[in-house]
Amino acid sequence: MPIKPDSAVTMEPYGEYEADCPAHLAVDLFGNRWLPVIVYTLREGPLRPVDLQRAIGGISQKMLTQTLRRMQRMGLLERRGYAEAPPRVEYELTRAGRDLLVPIDALGAWADRHGNTVRTALYGHDEDD
Repeated sequence: MPIKPDSAVTMEPYGEYEADCPAHLAVDLFGNRWLPVIVYTLREGPLRPVDLQRAIGGISQKMLTQTLRRMQRMGLLERRGYAEAPPRVEYELTRAGRDLLVPIDALGAWADRHGNTVRTALYGHDEDD
């Protein structure tokens, strides 16, 4: 008997194979280390790349640029350029990007509830000890 989480979502049939499941796309999104971090960082509104990099910490300029371009192609954010001297660029979440905040918040809540359990299982002790 399959285990269902407390708030399971029922989805329409998706095809003959498990790999056809639309949730596969969502797992791919969260497989990127920086994509959820960028979405979360942009939750309050648009930011310039230098401000994103400063707020995130630990991400190289090259990785930030690559991830922003990928997210733009995916329709998760919009790039706005301003004809100023010097030129200014900002990135802002689209509706699809903002909707990703729901599972990001859910994963954060899960990590808050179960992080110590996972750490204890992995390392044999509670990191707070």
